[in-house]
Amino acid sequence: MNEGPLRVGVVGLGFISRFYLAALEASPAWWTVAVCDLDPAKVADPPEGAVGHTDHTTMLDEVELDAVVVTAPNDAHARICADALERGVAVCVEKPLALTPAEGEPLVALARERGAALFTAFHRRYNSEFLALRERLEGSVPAEVTVRYLERIEEHTGDDTWYLDPARCGGGCVADNGPNAFDLVEALVGRVEVDTARVDYDSSGVDRRADIGLVATGARARVLLDWSHPGERKDVEVRTVDGRVLSADMLAGRPAFKESLWHEYEGIVADFERRVREGAQDGAGTSALRLVEDVYREARENEGERVGS
Repeated sequence: MNEGPLRVGVVGLGFISRFYLAALEASPAWWTVAVCDLDPAKVADPPEGAVGHTDHTTMLDEVELDAVVVTAPNDAHARICADALERGVAVCVEKPLALTPAEGEPLVALARERGAALFTAFHRRYNSEFLALRERLEGSVPAEVTVRYLERIEEHTGDDTWYLDPARCGGGCVADNGPNAFDLVEALVGRVEVDTARVDYDSSGVDRRADIGLVATGARARVLLDWSHPGERKDVEVRTVDGRVLSADMLAGRPAFKESLWHEYEGIVADFERRVREGAQDGAGTSALRLVEDVYREARENEGERVGS
């Protein structure tokens, strides 16, 4: 591994890619040398010093890369990650790692086999308000955690309409917002299991709301998701065993649309750099895939019980 800037390619130039590209450009640890998207118009004017591609395998074969950032639609994550890892190229993939645990777990094994870092980006764990909450909790034990992740999805997707296609997204609000919320819960209380789940779908079969109960050793959590909420609310509340109640509004101080994401993605690329240089093998994000799958299963079983009663 070279000691200078790491050579990185970005695959997928949809809405979220702007935050990655800005964070990579701002960091002296990275040099963006390639970008890739199926749409030729999106790679016609690549960042200075980078080349544009419309096929990720061609990019991987023709450009010397230390790492790739994958921000393509969810249904393409597993394939692109596998192609990069096969070549020994480290991967940072926008959550979720894949559509299912069955897709994600072989990627973890492949990363270990090739000695390449595989890192799923959960951007809310780098939020300054959440990090301050964790500092205030130092020395206290959480007993109850509530994470709210509420928004009107159509205001957040831009031209990326694949978010509303369950076959491409992996589901709806549970598959898309769930991983970020679950990651925050596990950052506070450790590994959790699904206890209860209610999921509401619209007429096209997209899950728009969910109320999820999670359990951990000595703690409980509730995750509330909503894709039809007027406005936006992203917050965390913690009740400790000694009765303290602490909270973090992850949008506080950054009122502009998506303003909080700029600093969160700076945190992602800094963490990814460390992982690439150390060859870290602990950031693949398969727990979130497991929880998403378990939520949908629990919700189906509960619905079946209600219908049958």
